[in-house]
Amino acid sequence: MNINASFESETFESFKKGEEAAFTYFYDKYFRRITSFSIQFVYDQEEAENLAQEAFINLWQNRENIDSLNGIQSFLYTYAKSKCLNLIRHNKVKDKFKNDLLNHKERELDIEILNSIQFDTLELTELERIINESINDLPPKTREVFIKKRFENKKNAEIAEEMQVTLKAVEAHMTKALKFLKIRLSDYMFALFILIFNN
Repeated sequence: MNINASFESETFESFKKGEEAAFTYFYDKYFRRITSFSIQFVYDQEEAENLAQEAFINLWQNRENIDSLNGIQSFLYTYAKSKCLNLIRHNKVKDKFKNDLLNHKERELDIEILNSIQFDTLELTELERIINESINDLPPKTREVFIKKRFENKKNAEIAEEMQVTLKAVEAHMTKALKFLKIRLSDYMFALFILIFNN
């Protein structure tokens, strides 16, 4: 066991005993990851942070039921998944009263993807690395459009104005990015969370 693994194992035992410093360690380690995961589905930074906060509150309340160090990450992602699904279903109902087919389409796909994810079987850190590398391999302008759309939660019109391109160009870059990522990430179910259109 290396030094870091030994430290985390000891910190986990302290966490199980209710030591707040140990909880803070895992909070600092995973909070941004859970927020980043959640925002892919709820499209709102503040809401995603609230979901992450709730996940950690529940983690603390259920710490005695966590059997292993890896169980912390699995618990947090699984809780966030459940809360995201609830929120998406709620928004799906609201979307029925909007003339916005794209939102409806995204909600349907997000529900399908979230339902398919099993966090206890995933090597999350490795998949995050693969996803990031795949995004970095996109052509520069395509990558910029994709990041603005998917990570900065900007609308196509905003992106077009910022980049001084047409709406059709933004749509073309997104289509190109999604096709590329579908091929590159086809073997990794967790990576599907980045697909917001059913091309």
